[in-house]
Amino acid sequence: MCAAGAAGGGRVAARRLGGAAGVSHVCSTAGIPRRSRRRKSVAIAYESGQGDGAEQGTSEPQRPRWEPRDWRQQLERIREMRRKRDAPVDEMGVEKCYDSSAPPQVMRYQVLLSLMLSSQTKDQVTSAAMLRLRQRGLTVDSILQMDDATLGEIIYPVGFWRNKVKYIKQTTAILKQKYGGDIPRTVEELVQLPGVGPKMAHLAMNIAWDSVSGIAVDTHVHRITNRLKWVKKETRHPEETRVALEDWLPRDLWREINWLLVGFGQQTCLPVNPRCNECLNQDICPAAKRR
Repeated sequence: MCAAGAAGGGRVAARRLGGAAGVSHVCSTAGIPRRSRRRKSVAIAYESGQGDGAEQGTSEPQRPRWEPRDWRQQLERIREMRRKRDAPVDEMGVEKCYDSSAPPQVMRYQVLLSLMLSSQTKDQVTSAAMLRLRQRGLTVDSILQMDDATLGEIIYPVGFWRNKVKYIKQTTAILKQKYGGDIPRTVEELVQLPGVGPKMAHLAMNIAWDSVSGIAVDTHVHRITNRLKWVKKETRHPEETRVALEDWLPRDLWREINWLLVGFGQQTCLPVNPRCNECLNQDICPAAKRR
């Protein structure tokens, strides 16, 4: 018996910083004895309308996947509220912080650095710090040649700036020694770098390598998806939220959701005293109904 499968797809970004990767599929054959005392059952998840059971009528119908109530309508209304693209993340977010005229390898490094600086820091502060760094020629070599005190003065007052000086120096040294001055192109390698967490890794994959590896969940995405009940049960940490969202949210929305909800969280669905009276979702938001 032989089974083979292939899947492909993706979207080409307007500004592509990464490259293309090929995927090969191998089909293997093996003889199967007619009688065997041991039977190994393998669960296979089929796309809708695929699989032997669909034709033979022997398999049970698939249970519908869980999805939140009214989520499509909520999403469309959030898109409408974000239509002007005038939130801080739109004007000073990570995608606005790197030098688009620099070589691709330098751009990718600047993307990673801006993500490291952005943790627990407002976009305005991160953008200003990145501008000061770029004015000094922001490259792997320039950071390695810079002493810690100078680096600290440049990035201050980003949140936890002293720790970030240490992480930036350590990560930059690793990039120089292990990756030839470039950044890793997998989430698994990115999260091994000092000061780089899952959210940063997924955003780096998206922005620097034009690859959707997962949903980037920060405090805004975590807060809003819990308020909208886009998770089966309340989640306590962003990484827990990411896993819950990826379980049901269509993959073609993964790239958009961070940018969309971050800006929405900066302008309307605030951490304290959200502006529910200005929100188009006030009639179908579980959190708004309790206010």
